[in-house]
Order: sequence, then structure tokens, then C-alpha cells
Amino acid sequence: KKDQPAPVAYDNPTISINDETGVEIEMNNELGNGHTRTHRNSFLGLSEPLPRLDNYRLSQRNAKRPSIGKLHGDRDSREEAEENVEEEPKPTGHTIRLGWVQGVLIPCLLNIWGVMLFLRLSWVVGEAGVIQTLIIIALSYLVCVMTTLSLSAICTNGQVKGGGLYYLISRSLGAEFGASVGIVFAFANSVNAAMNTIGFCSSLNDLLRSLDTKIVDGGVNDIRIVGSIFLLIMIIICAVGMDWEVKAQNFLLVLIVVAIGNFIIGAIIGPGSDDDLGKGFLGLSASLMAANLGSGYTVLNGVQQNFFSVFAIFFPSVTGIQSGANICGDLRDPATAIPKGTLWACLISAISYVLFSVMAAGAAVREASGNASDLMGVTFDACAAGNCTYGLLHDYTVMQLISLTSAITYAGCWAATLSTALTNILSVPRLIQALGIDRIYPGLIFFSKGYGKHGEPYRGYGLVFFVSLIFILIADLDAIASLITNLYLASYAFINFCTFHAAVVKPLGWRPTFRYYHPYISLLATILCVAIMFLISVVSSFLAMAIIFVLYLIVVYRQPDANWGSSVQAQAYKTALNATLNLEGTSDHVKNYQPQILAIAGDPMQRPALIDLAHLITKHSALLVIGNIVPQRLPYKQRRSLATMGRTYLKDSHIRAFYKIVDGVDFDHGARCMIQSTGFGRLSPNILMLGFKSNWRTCGQQQLNAYYNTLHTAFDNRLALLIFRMGKGLDIFHGLSQADLYTAAPSPPETTITVPSRKIIARRSLMPVNSNLDLHELMQTARSNQTSPAPTFHAAPTFDFPTPSTMNEPEANMFKQKQPKGTIDVWWLYDDGGLTMLLPYIITTRSKWEKCKIRVFALSSVNVQEEEQNLKLLLDKLRISYLSLTMVKVTDTPKDSTILEHQELLSAVVDYNDDLPIVSESERRQLEIKTNRQLRLRELLLEHSKSATLIVMSMPVPRQDTVSATLYMSWLEMLTKDMPPFLLVRGNQTEVLTFYS
Repeated sequence: KKDQPAPVAYDNPTISINDETGVEIEMNNELGNGHTRTHRNSFLGLSEPLPRLDNYRLSQRNAKRPSIGKLHGDRDSREEAEENVEEEPKPTGHTIRLGWVQGVLIPCLLNIWGVMLFLRLSWVVGEAGVIQTLIIIALSYLVCVMTTLSLSAICTNGQVKGGGLYYLISRSLGAEFGASVGIVFAFANSVNAAMNTIGFCSSLNDLLRSLDTKIVDGGVNDIRIVGSIFLLIMIIICAVGMDWEVKAQNFLLVLIVVAIGNFIIGAIIGPGSDDDLGKGFLGLSASLMAANLGSGYTVLNGVQQNFFSVFAIFFPSVTGIQSGANICGDLRDPATAIPKGTLWACLISAISYVLFSVMAAGAAVREASGNASDLMGVTFDACAAGNCTYGLLHDYTVMQLISLTSAITYAGCWAATLSTALTNILSVPRLIQALGIDRIYPGLIFFSKGYGKHGEPYRGYGLVFFVSLIFILIADLDAIASLITNLYLASYAFINFCTFHAAVVKPLGWRPTFRYYHPYISLLATILCVAIMFLISVVSSFLAMAIIFVLYLIVVYRQPDANWGSSVQAQAYKTALNATLNLEGTSDHVKNYQPQILAIAGDPMQRPALIDLAHLITKHSALLVIGNIVPQRLPYKQRRSLATMGRTYLKDSHIRAFYKIVDGVDFDHGARCMIQSTGFGRLSPNILMLGFKSNWRTCGQQQLNAYYNTLHTAFDNRLALLIFRMGKGLDIFHGLSQADLYTAAPSPPETTITVPSRKIIARRSLMPVNSNLDLHELMQTARSNQTSPAPTFHAAPTFDFPTPSTMNEPEANMFKQKQPKGTIDVWWLYDDGGLTMLLPYIITTRSKWEKCKIRVFALSSVNVQEEEQNLKLLLDKLRISYLSLTMVKVTDTPKDSTILEHQELLSAVVDYNDDLPIVSESERRQLEIKTNRQLRLRELLLEHSKSATLIVMSMPVPRQDTVSATLYMSWLEMLTKDMPPFLLVRGNQTEVLTFYS
């Protein structure tokens, strides 16, 4: 036992081996004083960690849990190193952690109590009347409350990090939706900050105007100057850090609450002078309330106001519900804080808006002349001419007029506007930082850098400053409010749709602890948001959707490496599963036939032409599986690295295919495993595709039989068979020796491998074999390695592979390149169900091969003319266009030179068992007629198809126990040698073509 390795220690309570006596559990729990408390318990078992919280943290997963290879005792030396699981990047440094009151309730209230409360709510009441104003408030809060329920469900479905709505949507619906909506929402928040800054400046202008003073012109230029200065001040406050912003929020909240109380008291007390009466403040009365119940929509700035135009201006005042989610990364417990704080904020703010609306309608008239003598009951006679400038409709300072002290209301107004601007300014840089860290949009990576111990996004603050400054220079509050309403509604629609989608798809990871939501409430909220968007403005709605769609397409095009387990991925899985199961209930029909190919091609990088041809046939419509058979048994990590390299190649080559590896078996056994296990249900290969074994004469009988047995396996399993040959070979790495392919060395880092006209990033790993490599030699190598430590394999260092003389670049890429005018010669010799005719037709439908026309060659017996007419009629009924039809006879005896060439071919075959003949004399005599037929076909091919772009020919079936592997391969060699690219086809005698509708 002295050679037994010591148990591996992990930073977690573990079960460690204690020889035959049992196992000891060591539980090291840290105490508050820095000491540890160890618990031990002995029982039989393995060295395994116990379930603990740290094991499931993304950032610590590797250090806490041993791999299954370690527990299983794999011999792979690299299994000692834990798998590299990518950790989500995040800013360095510590952050302030806030509770639900300070982190959610107060920011939401400050964001909701914004510019509209003191500057536009009175105008809304004047335009819409009390009843419709309450409907506007109710509709707005209905959207907000339903969105809050959806938001709460998402926030309680796992740990929430920084990034606000972008983080929530991207982790729910995927990076495409999250990033596009996140950008729009960040833009809306930046504009909202500008809108509230403009509201502050407008209120300041009103105060200065009452004091008969101004800065420049008392209008838009003053707004621009003061707004720019205060925007810069707020940026500096936010950039100083969260703690300063929190202190500022508390002070501003106190001012707002005092201002609200000041307004209520003033409304109850009533007007204090005739000046107040002249400006429309009459005090609370039932008659005034009755006069203001109905709507009184007017023309403002040349636009006739209506319910939805007023709604568009009011709605931004309730869009502060996302304030807690915007800084979710700074919350102590987001799952609890966001729903609790947001719902309380909705309730408190809704009561305040209703109270303000009712009291404003009961205390002030719609229009006033400014002269108390014009007052007749609850109306001003002088306003009949339409020249009044006071009242709910015309004076945005009515709230200050009604208040007990206007100074306090001004202070509250400024606090409300500046606090809303502060929360918006604070949220946007963190959202941009999250987008930059996830590397979704390259242009935002620059703004993701964090500074200081809190990782403050100073560059993001700079971006927000310039965006907000642009809209401050516009200096039109109403126009900006209408602009951002649809952006907010679009964002809310996506939040609700996220919840609906996740709740309906029900992935196993969807387990929100917030129970007070329903998927169809979320769906209703989604529909409601979209409907309101289009009722407000069809143009701006389409514009918002178009912007989101363009941003979505950018992410789709870039395909960022972002796998966050979204509900879209879960939906894709369920859709694929259900579709596959539904296929099981549908019987095959010839009209729906699809060529589903299993192409055993070895390493995809090494045989590109074979894979390109298979992809040309199946492109966008049928199943393609690339198979790789490796004779050695591969350790898990090498196998995974090999699979990753193959998939990376396929992805970079824009080939839609699956990649499958079978290791530790002979070629024929591996092929049998692939044929019988690849696919499921109707999504299973019906065609086996192989490369022609060009070294069949020198590889030895064992390897030749392995290849030949694979052909029989295909027919045994009722698969069609394709064998593809190019005149100069399929492999592009023939220049590498066997030692180059298999070199014992540690696993190096990523390597860039450049092959002719193909450049991909591949991890150095085992370079697999294919049918042209010496399987006999490799199996001997594998047996000799069984007694030695398992070697590790890697590719050569970074270099450009020289193009071998056996294959040039145009050949390697011929199925990727546009082909000039040419012909595809189809030798439809035997009726195999029509596959020999269908495949070239499919190829001609591809854009790169559309200039190549089909020439058909068929066998004739006695009545050549009658058989030709019959075949023409068949091709016409099958609706396959062709350039020409030629009938040929193969009953003639081949030339002596062709027979001699075949005999010399057989004599060149190398056999490692010298005591046995390659092809017996009896077999030669028995199959002489069939052999001569192939030789005669060889002569006809040279006569008719030597200049074809591609040749497709029916392949003779190798009858079991009748024709040997050597003789059969000699037939194929004679047919394909020194010819253009050649595809041998043999269907499984099942119809794949029909002329019936």
C-alpha cells in the first residue's frame, strides 16, 4: 500500500480514502475567529466532495469539485488538470451592497417622482379631465405592475448580476434579444436623464421669470446652458461612487416628500390672495371638480391632443420601476429586494399621482386670465377668446401656485427631476459595461473598463454625458417624452415576453421563487405594451422595432460566444424533439425523400473535397454526419479536443453538419458502430459516403478487407452507398509522415493551422486517420502502446502546410467554387431506385453548379431506339432536364491493352500473407464476364467522359462470398483511374424518384 497515492485535497468538505478501513469525511468549516472546525466520520466510499454552495459558483467551480475522470481513475495524465470552464468576466474590486429600501424602493420612487409630477401632471388633468387622467394613471400602472411581476419572476430565477434589463433579458431570451433591447433601453434612460434635466431647467426659468430676471433669454438657451452644467455635475456625482450617489438620493427624497406635503396642505387651505384667484387657484370645491371631470383636449404646438398623445407624455413618469433592476449587481439580495421594493414603489407613487390629480382638478380651473375680476363661478369670461395664459392648461407652475409655500415646491420639483436624472445616469454606464464585458458589440468594449475599487465605468459616464447633452440642446420636454415612451414600452414588452416564454417552455432551470406571476398575465402585458405603442404613434413604433431588429441582426451575424442557457435554447431543443417524435408517426414517402448522408471522412480538415461534396448534396435540406474512426482508444480530453477541432472546422467552413467520433476499434467495426448508432428515428442516415481507397494495393489484406467489409455493412443495413474519388487523391496532407501525425508531447495551447484557402483556429490534438492511412501499421502501434503510458498527441506548431503534388488547391475547393460551363456525366447503368439520377440533379440545382448540364449515358441491349425513347419518356416524366442521352453497349469484348492493364494492376497488389494468392484462378474464371464488362465501361468512359466536370456512375454491387475485395477494388480502380472527379453510386433499391403528383 505504500505506492498508493495520497487523497487529493480540495477546498471543500471531502470524503477521503482511508485504505481498507473505510473513508473519512473531513469537513473544514471556517469560524468567525479565523479558526476552522473539523468534523470526521468514517464509512466505506470514494474520495468525493460534499454538496456545498461554493461548488456551484461559476467562478469557483473548478477549484471545488474533482472531475469524473479523477474519481473514475482515468489514466490520462492531463485529467489531473481540471476542465477550464469560462468564468463570466466582471469588473474587479468590491461593490456597495444595498438592501431593498435603499437599493430599490428609494431609487424607484425618485425615478417615478420626476419631472411630470410637478410640471406636467396638472396639464394632463387639464387636457384629459379627472376621469381620463385616472384611466391614464391606471393604464400606466397596469403595464408597470404586470411588468414588475414578470421582472420579479426573472430576478428570482437565480443569482442576478450587474447589467440591469440587459442581463435579465439576455440570460432569459438570449444575447440577441438582450443586447438589442439593452442598447435601446440604455438610450431611453440617457434621453430620460436629459428630459428630467430639461424639466429642472424649465422650473428654474419659471422661478427666474417670476423674479423678473434671466440668464440669456429666459428660454431655450437658458435651458441649454444650465442643463449642460448640471448634467456635468450629476455625472461627477455618480462617477465619485455609489456611496455619494446614495447620500444624494436620501437628501433628494426628503425634499420631494416635504414638497408633496406642502402641496396637499396648500390645496386644503386654499388661495391666499386675489392674485392666486386670478391665476386659477380657487381652492377645493365640488363644483370645480365637476367642471374638470370631463376631457377638454386642445391644440398644442399645432397638434390636436387626444387620449394617447397625453398618455405618451405622461407614461415616462412611471417608468422608474426598473431602477432596482438597473443596479441589481449592487444589491445585497436582488431576488428579494427587486419584487418587494418595486411593488411598494408602484403602490406609493400611484397613490401620490391619484391624490395630486384629484386635488389639482378640485382646486384649479382649466383656464384663467390672471385677473380675479374675470372670474364667474368656476370659469373666466375673458378666456372665451382663447388668450388666457394661466390655469391647468397653460401654466406649468400650477403646483407651485397651489402649494403652501412655492419655494418648497420648487425645491421638491428640482429634487424630483434631478433625482430621476441621477438614477438614469447611474444605471446606463453599468448596462453598457455589462454589454462590453460580454463582448456583444465590439464598439462598447472600450466603455467596459472599470476603475477604482468599485470598478466604476468612467468611460461609460462619458458616453452618457454626450448622448444626454445632445437632447438637452433640443430643449423640448414634450417632444422628448413622446420619443422615449415607445422605447420604454418596447423594453417592457420584451421583459414580459421573456417571462411568458420561459414559463411556457418550462426549462428545468426555470424555478423562480417569486410565485405571484402567471405566464398569460405576462403575455397580456406584452400585447398591451405593443398595442399602446402603435396607438401612440405608428411611425415611432415601427422605428423602435426596426432599431431593435437591426441590433438583433448584428448580434446574430457576429455570433458571440455567449451560452447562457436561455429559454430560446430550451425552446429550440423542445421543438426539435417534438418534430423528431412527430416524424416517427409519418411513414416514408418517395416525394419527401431526402439524402441523409453519413460521410466517414476522417479528419474534416484533411479531406475537404469529400465533405464539401456531401454538404453540396445535403445543403440546408438534409442530414449530414461527418464520421471519424480512430483505431486507438482516446482519453476523454483528447477525444473532446478532437471533436472541438472538427466542429470548429465545420463551423468556420459554413458546413451544417454533425461530427461524430468512434475510437478504439478497427475501421470496419467503427463503421458498423456508426451506421447502426448514428441518428434517431427518421433523422438517421440512409446513405453511407466513403472516399475511394487509393492505396488498396499496398495497404495489406487486413486493411483492405476492413474497407471492403464496410461496403457490405452498408448494404446489410439497407443503406445506399457513395464512393468518391478525385484523380489526384482526397487528402491534402499527404506530405506529413506518420510520425508527424502522432507525436508524444504535452498538450500545447491553441494553434493556427493554415491549409490551402482555408484558415481555422484549432486546438492541437490527435490528427485522426482515414481510409488512406495504414490501419495495419496503426493497430500494431496501438498494441505496442498498451504496455506503455498513454501518449498525448498534438499537431505540428503553427505553419502553412505546403500543397502536396498529389492534390492541388482548385481540386480541394472545387465544390466550394463557382464552376464554369461544363457537364455532369451520369452513367445510369442499373435501376437502383433513381439515386444515381437524383444526386446529379441536386448538384445542378446549387448556384455554384448551375452552369453544368447533365449528360445521361445508359445501357442498351437489342432494340436501341426503342429503349432510348423509353428512357427519354421516363426522364421527361421525372422532370429532370438533361443535355443529351446516349445509349451504350458493354457486351463487346474489351481491348487486349485494357485486359493487360487490369492484369498488371492485380499483379501490383501487395499481400503480407505470401502463402495465399491475391485473386484465385477460379474466381477470375467465374467472374470473367463481369470483369470484362467493367473493362469495357472503362473504355467507354475514356471515350465519352474524359473532359467532364464530374462523373456519376452506378456502382456494381459486391455480391457476398462471390467476389473478393481485391478483385472488386480492381474493378473500381479501372473505372475511376485517371478520370475527372468520380462519384460511384448505388442506391438501396428503394424508389427516390417518382413522376406521380
